[in-house]
Amino acid sequence: QVQLTESGGGLVQAGGSLRLSCAASGRTFSNYAMGWFRQAPGKEREFVAAISGSGGSTKYADSVTGRFTISRDNAKNTAYLQMNSLKPEDTAVFYCAASSSIPSGSRYAKWYNYWGQGTQVTVSP
Repeated sequence: QVQLTESGGGLVQAGGSLRLSCAASGRTFSNYAMGWFRQAPGKEREFVAAISGSGGSTKYADSVTGRFTISRDNAKNTAYLQMNSLKPEDTAVFYCAASSSIPSGSRYAKWYNYWGQGTQVTVSP
């Protein structure tokens, strides 16, 4: 199995940047597509970005396209989410997830096998 641990969340002013990291256990990290999701209090969990196992293909939610960049370093068993031009509406708990069933990554949470514990991102106005 895969254990995922997010880090890098925090408090930032609107317009600022944060980089989230997702460290994965195991020796087969490249076999998993990775995704980032977020959830604000009282709201449904929503898709943010996904990346294929090789890193060659990415997907983004419309709300973050042009501002966020997903990447991965398979040698370090780590996925990243670079977030620029942050807005107060980005405030949420961000989760990383791993999928063995959808090679290119999926916009739907149901296809992810493993999930991290989440890291809080708060953007002040």
